Amino acid sequence: MKLKSLLLSAVVAAFIWGAASPANSQTDLDLPLASQAAQVKQRLGVTDVTITYHRPLVNGRKIWGALVPFGQVWRAGANENTRVEFSTPVAV
Repeated sequence: MKLKSLLLSAVVAAFIWGAASPANSQTDLDLPLASQAAQVKQRLGVTDVTITYHRPLVNGRKIWGALVPFGQVWRAGANENTRVEFSTPVAV
């Protein structure tokens, strides 16, 4: 009788250890930001032009006229400011 309870305890302990092991080995998901970073790079003649920005996602929101009122200044991008870089001097 004692052997049966010992064997049952060992089986239960092995089952619990085996069931908990995969849960501990799973890694956390690295979910994307709500406004994801993006970069565009293009060579024009001898100059590399790089634009780095964060794309604001609409996600069911009304943007124009609600989040961004009409007639107000709105900056392009989200999170960080949009950057435009040139590899050589340019005249704008």
